[in-house]
Amino acid sequence: MQRVPNAIQFTTLDPDELVRLYTYPAALESPWFRVNFVTSIDGAATVDGRSGALGSPADHRVFPLLRDLADVILVGAGTARAENYGGARTDAHRRLRLHHHGLGGSPDGTPPPIAVVTASAALDPASRLFTDTTRPPLILTTAAAPADRKRALTDAGAEVLEIGDDTVTAAQIRTALAARGLLRVLCEGGPSLLGSLIAAETVDELCLTVSPLLIGGTAGRIAVSPNALPTPMTLRHALLDDDGTILTRWERSHTAC
Repeated sequence: MQRVPNAIQFTTLDPDELVRLYTYPAALESPWFRVNFVTSIDGAATVDGRSGALGSPADHRVFPLLRDLADVILVGAGTARAENYGGARTDAHRRLRLHHHGLGGSPDGTPPPIAVVTASAALDPASRLFTDTTRPPLILTTAAAPADRKRALTDAGAEVLEIGDDTVTAAQIRTALAARGLLRVLCEGGPSLLGSLIAAETVDELCLTVSPLLIGGTAGRIAVSPNALPTPMTLRHALLDDDGTILTRWERSHTAC
């Protein structure tokens, strides 16, 4: 029987304690895929197509920390479009401090790049992803994607990587990120990308915030895939904020420390 750790009161945690709770495993030799999502208590992953309305003060405090710890932020093209993604905004001083202690960050304080998965390269080169960023995005696409689209994204400043023939698989994503030394991976969605990572047994960790809201409506779940693949997970912590927000961190059981 799995032992469930006692919930920790979120407001009692100082910044260093939060870092300790969310630090990636030490001495990584291959990419570690951390996924971060927020849902309502009735399981809605979005409100009117976007996840922002589900956020809470506690979630807004942890979200930038997860980005500061990461080497790269991975996202599906649909989520990048729906959420109007721009480049990551991170704390340069914290990034430098994390790097100094071997916990992530970057040697010059720069934010992690956004890596977008899109088999068709269907992104707008005039969008914030390309125009509102200090780091060029990585576009993980296919040889079959239209050449004019890839050329337009390259002209907009992106690094376009053809990592598949006509689809992009989890294994190809892992190989491409590993080749660039991007081992601390933070995946921010969307449901189809998470579903494909689950199906490929690539999700090492899930950070799930449960917002104290009932949504109803037709909003989907955090993961969607053609076939179910039950994956045992181990609860590493549960943080409880005063407003009822619960922030949990789960590790895939056979990879957990």
